[in-house]
Amino acid sequence: MWNAMVSLLVPQACLGCGGPGVRLCDGCLGRVAAAPGRRMPSPCPQGLPECWSAAPYTGVVRAAIVAYKERGEAALGAVLADVLAFTAVSAVRAGRVRGPFAVVPVPSARRSVRGRGHDPVGGLAALAVRRLTACGVEARVWPVLRQVRKVADQAGLRSTERAANLAASLGVRDGAGEPPGASVLLLDDIVTTGSTLAEAARALRAAGAVVPLAVTVAATRRK
Repeated sequence: MWNAMVSLLVPQACLGCGGPGVRLCDGCLGRVAAAPGRRMPSPCPQGLPECWSAAPYTGVVRAAIVAYKERGEAALGAVLADVLAFTAVSAVRAGRVRGPFAVVPVPSARRSVRGRGHDPVGGLAALAVRRLTACGVEARVWPVLRQVRKVADQAGLRSTERAANLAASLGVRDGAGEPPGASVLLLDDIVTTGSTLAEAARALRAAGAVVPLAVTVAATRRK
């Protein structure tokens, strides 16, 4: 609530160029979403679906994600949803997934949702599906994943440690039923090692879903 009040009272500046008016102007947004494509982590964890992202996790993209997730700048959700939807449409046009399909957001830890006051990826999924349907893509949100055990903070963990930390940590909610589509598109904000998306895909496949694709706003550059 405080962040929302501040955003109304304090003049807004674009995170990219610093221009007044909005947090991400049309010009900077166009540059962010200019090159959606397949970006896979290396090494690639077993079971990871083909992963598409809008851009590397750097610069204005990183600033926008952090502001949306950690500082409660809810207005950026609409912009990031535009980026996600455009990336998903690009993947669909490339034949990576065929509609109709279900969009499954990767769930945040309950403590993270409490701390932030919102579910950032769940919110992005709902907004992105609205944009997809407006473009004529048959998609529906299917928020069926849940955490079945606690996991440690992922910050600072290597890829093998992340995989071990996340193993068998997700499951499909009881009574979820059949997915509203022939396949599932996983959705998250960032792909780093791919361990989270691989675990989400494993849980969905164990429930009988077909998971060919994951879409994120950004992909980290591994060194």
